[in-house]
Amino acid sequence: MRESDLKFFEELLLERKNQIVKNIEDAKKEIAELKTDDVGDEADHASVSTDRMIEQAISTQQQKELSEINFALSKIGNGSYGVCEMCEEDISFQRLKVKPHAKYCIVCREIIEKQNKF
Repeated sequence: MRESDLKFFEELLLERKNQIVKNIEDAKKEIAELKTDDVGDEADHASVSTDRMIEQAISTQQQKELSEINFALSKIGNGSYGVCEMCEEDISFQRLKVKPHAKYCIVCREIIEKQNKF
């Protein structure tokens, strides 16, 4: 992969990383606010509880993506970025544009998804 392409993906990953960190911090603040809100009746309590669970689920998913982004950034650092971890072929530029923290090429990703269904 060309140096200019690596720089492009590094910037893309860092931008997404910053957005996720901001989202996680905002979610933590919202959860903290929900905990301190006075809850009137059972319906209010159920609503607050549901909101809290949704925020936590989103935060968990974003933590996972953040971990994948950090891994991709480390691969840029060690020169192995853009190589499929399964077949060791290059991951297409278009796939990386859509998912810059992709670990697998399209073919290998499909194989993994089919295996996980069973």
